[in-house]
Amino acid sequence: MSETVQRRAGHGPRTRETRTRGRSRRGRTPHADRRGTVGAASGAGFDNINPATEEVLGQVANGSAADMRRAIASARRAFDESDWATNHGLRKRCLEQLQEALESEREQLRAELVAEAGAPVAVTHLAQLEWPLADALRWPAKMIDEFPWERELPDGGLMGPSKRVVRKEPIGVVGAIVPWNFPFEVTANKLGPVLAMGNTIVIKPAPDTPFNATRLGRLIAEKTGIPPGVVNVVTSSDHLVGEELTLDPRVDLISFTGSTATGKRIMERGAATLKKVFLELGGKSAMVVCDDAGFAAVLPMAGAACMHAGQGCALQTRVLLPRSRYAEGVEILTAVMSNIPYGDPTDPTVLSGPQISALQRDRVQAHNDRAVAQAARLVVGGGRPAHLPRGFFIEPTLFADVDNSMAIAREEVFGPVLAVLAYEDDDAVRIANDSVYGLSGGVFSASHERAMNIANRIRTGSVGVNGGLWYGADSPYGGYKSSGIGRQNGIEGLEQYTQTKALAWPA
Repeated sequence: MSETVQRRAGHGPRTRETRTRGRSRRGRTPHADRRGTVGAASGAGFDNINPATEEVLGQVANGSAADMRRAIASARRAFDESDWATNHGLRKRCLEQLQEALESEREQLRAELVAEAGAPVAVTHLAQLEWPLADALRWPAKMIDEFPWERELPDGGLMGPSKRVVRKEPIGVVGAIVPWNFPFEVTANKLGPVLAMGNTIVIKPAPDTPFNATRLGRLIAEKTGIPPGVVNVVTSSDHLVGEELTLDPRVDLISFTGSTATGKRIMERGAATLKKVFLELGGKSAMVVCDDAGFAAVLPMAGAACMHAGQGCALQTRVLLPRSRYAEGVEILTAVMSNIPYGDPTDPTVLSGPQISALQRDRVQAHNDRAVAQAARLVVGGGRPAHLPRGFFIEPTLFADVDNSMAIAREEVFGPVLAVLAYEDDDAVRIANDSVYGLSGGVFSASHERAMNIANRIRTGSVGVNGGLWYGADSPYGGYKSSGIGRQNGIEGLEQYTQTKALAWPA
């Protein structure tokens, strides 16, 4: 059974259900229509809210634990009973079809991300849409032909000569739990490798941003040859519905992007079935600026911490300035942060839109209030903008004179908040590494050799040197320490969705 959730104007929240080819259609819910569309078992739905206006965009089906278990069963059957896992040609063709289908609705998807995620339209031309649309499916599809599925070992002779090979096989059913901040980007960069490697998948989108996932499900059902049951999307307002994926022994791996606290919970719940996990978690990345750097050219880049209202785990939210040029740097950063364009995400000049919800806005405000209480110097912003009474907005905010022991330097805020710290001599690496996180970072110096030396000593999964960009479907992305386990994308990302089998036979 393939299950995706779809909006249907005038018909309330619905889910789409189809059966694996050749299987009985017995047991479909009574309200299934001719195309195989069914509602959540309870018939309930929930609202999708525009975070910039607080208006209701529409409804989607409010899936239950029972709905999730039904989707897991669908994915299990498709993996065990179809040739999806072994048919390389089919998988490549289907990914190419999905790529074409997504491109055919590119502008509708863009508008949808602006509306439900509050993503500034400018950011949709970057990582929110255009970057993943360029290669998140194309590169894995290409790698189906190039991936080292099998390698030979020298003949063994311990008990007579044997031919030996090592093969990579799909891991099975993958449960993908997606966050709300970059929902299409994360989903696409999970879906491409998962499907290319021959797995089936159950996607649980965040309740704050379900529409992009239901669009994806509809395109798969209507415009690709992906067999029923291979891709399943279950929307729910209840975060714990996703926990069914971690508890069910029919799910072989959890691919999760989100908070470190939730990642730890997934590991705990998955331990009972020895669930494999890929966890891309939080970050508190440092931007290390050396004393020989061109501050006027480099420091405006720190404004990227406000992109999409700071709702990005890899954003560099700690700026480390040399003590000898600290006052100069803070002056430049004050001008930068005072002029961040924020507000209506449909405005193409805006960089920082709303927080995703009132809850997230209040969390960011609590972080700002605590920073003031801990004696960080509030230089810019710090509160809710008076001229934006509707929507979940927080002003771009700059704190100076921050000590690395303060909460604002140690905890992931996930808002448009930048903390500036001073360092002496060569202490920048120690401060950068003095964090429970290790996701990303940046180093800036007039000397490439000096910048590389610092970058090589920072314990983090990715580092941009003098503005270099590491992003891409072929580039492994993930973190050290509490920033996660495993890698998204790259060869490493493909391999994590496989099992390894050794085979031998008499020579």
